[in-house]
Amino acid sequence: MNSRQRIVAALRHEPVDRIPYGEFAVDYDTVAAVLGRETFLRNKAGSTIAFWESRRDEVAQSWREDFIEFYRRMDCFDILNVAAMAGGLLPPKDYDPDPPRKIAPGTWQDRQGRVYKYSPTTNDITCVDDPVAREAVFTAAQFDNAPPRTRPDDSVYEVVDALIAAFRGERFLCGPSGGETGWTLVGGMERGLMMFIDQPDVVRAAIARATRDANAADAWAIRDGQDGAIWGADFAYKAGPMVSPAMWHEFCFPAYKERTERLHARGQFVLKHACGNNLPLLDDFVAAGFDCYQSLQATAGVHLDQLKASHGDRLCLWGGMPLEVLQSGTTDEVRAAVRQAVRVGAPGSGFIFGTSHSVAVGTPYDNFMAMIDEFLKVRDQV
Repeated sequence: MNSRQRIVAALRHEPVDRIPYGEFAVDYDTVAAVLGRETFLRNKAGSTIAFWESRRDEVAQSWREDFIEFYRRMDCFDILNVAAMAGGLLPPKDYDPDPPRKIAPGTWQDRQGRVYKYSPTTNDITCVDDPVAREAVFTAAQFDNAPPRTRPDDSVYEVVDALIAAFRGERFLCGPSGGETGWTLVGGMERGLMMFIDQPDVVRAAIARATRDANAADAWAIRDGQDGAIWGADFAYKAGPMVSPAMWHEFCFPAYKERTERLHARGQFVLKHACGNNLPLLDDFVAAGFDCYQSLQATAGVHLDQLKASHGDRLCLWGGMPLEVLQSGTTDEVRAAVRQAVRVGAPGSGFIFGTSHSVAVGTPYDNFMAMIDEFLKVRDQV
């Protein structure tokens, strides 16, 4: 089997020749350590600032060249998340930036009054105050009558297309799609959650509008040669989902099921990344048609052994390596965690080894390499 065939078999719960491996993403500091040079690849803050400075082509070149070199060197990766590693943020060729102004160290404000802050923990620049969304009035009619999403310039996909061309047929490639739409938060996180109770008609209309747009966008967003899509929205904390399971089923599930059916009809697998305690939603994950559940956050009570027993015959499970151990444990603890994940996850196929989230910013290089080295020793234990 090659890598692509191995992942397809795991997703279908068919026998594999050895345990497949992949990560939702590998952040820039680990990529830079492997390559021996700085990179924009998964350097979220650095790429954003470079875009503001009209350095779009420089970022695109780094994303393309560094992705290809990194995964050529790390040939143990069977599944490559092209959409998360590169491509999702690339502006079009004619991009004319209107950058926010710096108002304090690590803080910016745009012309509409939105405030953005840099987080060293995640190496991201995030909007922390959006007066436009906060003050906006939302109605169901506004979404019912909204114009359809327009097709972007194809140059936004130039990196994605180059990466797919480089690994097509060899590795399993997760690319873009029209998007996931069931978890639509109108006006931001806090306001959007309250709207499930205060304005359910608006939530329904927003989800319906987003789903129609996503269905249409699949025609151009799904790229030739990709094998599937990973949807990355989180809707749970450690204690459980952000809305009740009944509410999630009523509002979100129908859109997820429709979107998954649409992607399956286009020959795409659908993999769902979801942090937190999603245990109350797993039957809906199966019914919605998700082929794989990625993250498996043990610190939120989501344990691989329990999932194998309860849903392992219906969902491919991707994870098993606790991110907390990878970031804070010793190399011996990392190696032990790899062996434990393989021992529990491998029987019966339907398993992809990886971290409980991603190889995140701050991961010690020695721990990352210890994880890879130990996995290579045990991956044939199918």
